[in-house]
Amino acid sequence: MDTKILEIAQRIKELREILEISVDEMASATDTAPAEYQTLESGEQDFNFTFLHKCAERFGVDIVELLTGENPHLSFFTVTRKGEGVALNRRSGFHYQHMAHNLKNKLCEPFVVTALYSEEDQNKPIPLSTHEGQEFDYVLNGTLKVRVEDHVVVLREGDSIMYDSSHSHGMIAVDGCDCTFIAIVIKR
Repeated sequence: MDTKILEIAQRIKELREILEISVDEMASATDTAPAEYQTLESGEQDFNFTFLHKCAERFGVDIVELLTGENPHLSFFTVTRKGEGVALNRRSGFHYQHMAHNLKNKLCEPFVVTALYSEEDQNKPIPLSTHEGQEFDYVLNGTLKVRVEDHVVVLREGDSIMYDSSHSHGMIAVDGCDCTFIAIVIKR
């Protein structure tokens, strides 16, 4: 079992217990069944970004606290150098780097995301998720196929999309190569 997953799972469990939130309430807040929530909280299964985002929202903490155990401490500005964002690989085929992990009271969560190209995924339905707020995605390189409910668009370098992320959405890299994009999750 991955130690990083176990550490995050332990932080989630501790916060839930400190805040006296039931498993059923957390399952509801994260759109999971209670048994699935318990599997995730025990570290037996890897998390996706949406699950972590919803946990952080329910606990009233920054997602970085769940990932690192540290509370962001800078209140004015933060600089993140190339390749030094906090890594978050919480969805198969996607690598996230949080680009402002040290800034507290953020109004948004900025990420550089790499969607890995998978030939196998090209003929499958795009996995969808939801979370509160809005999301802005800007393609730096590669091609990204984005589905927002029943709408599908293809974005290339320099293209962007912004949407209400409480609607189901998902994306995959297409055209035979990985896609790197900036994702900004804006809180409500």
